[in-house]
Amino acid sequence: MRRLREIPPTAGLPLQAADLLPHRDALAATLAAQLGTPPLQLECSGTAALLVALHVLKARAPNRSVVVAPAYTCPLVAIAVHRMGLTLRLCDTRPDHWDLDPQALAQACREDTLAILPTHLAGLVADMDAPLAIARATGAFVIEDAAQALGAREGGQSVGLRGDIGFFSLAAGKGLSIYEGGLLATRYDALRDELRATSAAIVPRATGGELRRSVELLGLAALYRPSLLGLAYGMPLRRALKRGDPVAAVGDDFAPQIPFHRVGRWRRGVGTRAATRLPDFLIANRARALQRVAKLRTLPGITVFDEASGTTGSWPFLLVLMPTAAQADAALAELWTAGLGVSRLFVHALPDYAYLADRVPQASMPRARDFAQRALTISNSAWLDDADFERIHAVLGRASA
Repeated sequence: MRRLREIPPTAGLPLQAADLLPHRDALAATLAAQLGTPPLQLECSGTAALLVALHVLKARAPNRSVVVAPAYTCPLVAIAVHRMGLTLRLCDTRPDHWDLDPQALAQACREDTLAILPTHLAGLVADMDAPLAIARATGAFVIEDAAQALGAREGGQSVGLRGDIGFFSLAAGKGLSIYEGGLLATRYDALRDELRATSAAIVPRATGGELRRSVELLGLAALYRPSLLGLAYGMPLRRALKRGDPVAAVGDDFAPQIPFHRVGRWRRGVGTRAATRLPDFLIANRARALQRVAKLRTLPGITVFDEASGTTGSWPFLLVLMPTAAQADAALAELWTAGLGVSRLFVHALPDYAYLADRVPQASMPRARDFAQRALTISNSAWLDDADFERIHAVLGRASA
C-alpha cells in the first residue's frame, strides 16, 4: 500500500489549477520584492543562469580559466564549466560537512582562478567568509550556487548577494517551480547590465525547447501529489535501484547538452501566480523542519545539519550524516523505496561519476567522498505526516545504533 502514496524527496510548492490560467508576467519582479533583492534575471534553468554568469566573468577576465568548486556538488556544475571551455578545479570539503574547506580552498585558488563557487546546500547558508577573503586575495570572482536555497537568508539578506553573482533554481521540487527555471542576482549595477546584455545576445528563443518545458510543467501540476507521484518518481526510482543504478535513481545522470532558451510568457505567468504563496510556504517549511531537526538530534551518532547563527534556511529537505557509510546504506535499504521521501542528495563526489571523467579532474577528495557515502536526505514536504516521520526516525535509530 505504501507505493500507492509517494512522498516527494523535496518540498516543492504545489501548483493550483488557477496558476495555469494566462496571467501577466511579473515573476522576477515579484520574487525580487519578496526576497528584498535588486532586480532578478530569469533564465531557463539554474545551469543556464550559471552559464550566463560564467560567460560574463570570462569576458571580464580573459586570462583566467579555472573555476574552483566543491568536490561534493551537483554534476551540472562540471558540465556547465566544461561547456564554457573553462577548467574545473575541485576543492575538498570540511570534515563531516559540505562547505568548502578554507585551507584546501586557499591552495586551490591561484592567478588562473576565474571564480569560486560556494554552494548553499539543502536550503542552508554556506560559509561565505573564507571564499570571499580568498577571492579578494587572488583576484577571483565569487558565484554563489544558491540553486537549492531560494528564500534562505543571512543576516536578514537573501543569499546570492554577498558574492559577485548568485543564482537560484526554479526546477521541480525546489520550492517554487516552473518545471525548469533559474534566476540571476547581483548587487552590482554594472554586472547586472552585463548579465542582461549577455543573455539577450546568446540565449536563443528555441520555441521547441520551451514547448517541451510547458508540457512538462503541465505534467508536474497534474502528478505532483502523493497519489500520483509514484508514476513519475517512485516507479522510475525503483526500476533504477533494481538494476543497480543509484545515479539514475537520484537523477544525477545528466546529458552533456544543456537546454538553453528563453522562458515563455505562459510559464512566467504560472510562476507569478504561484509566487504569491511562496512566503507562507517557506514559513511553514521552516517551522516543520526545525521541529523535526530537534527530534532527529536525539539519535546518537547522527549529524543533522541546521541553520548557522544569524541565518534562515529555506528547508526543501533535511540533510543527515550517518556515522558510517555502512549505516547509511542500511538505512537506505529500508527507506529508499518505501515511498517516504528519503534519498541521497548526490550519489558520489564529482570524481566518482564515470560519465564525467572527461570533465572532472581525478583528484583525491577524501572528505567529499566520505560525505557522499554517509549523507542522506529526508523530505520536508507537508505531505510527510508525523506517523511517517516517526517511521523514518525509528529506522535511522536502528541503523545508527
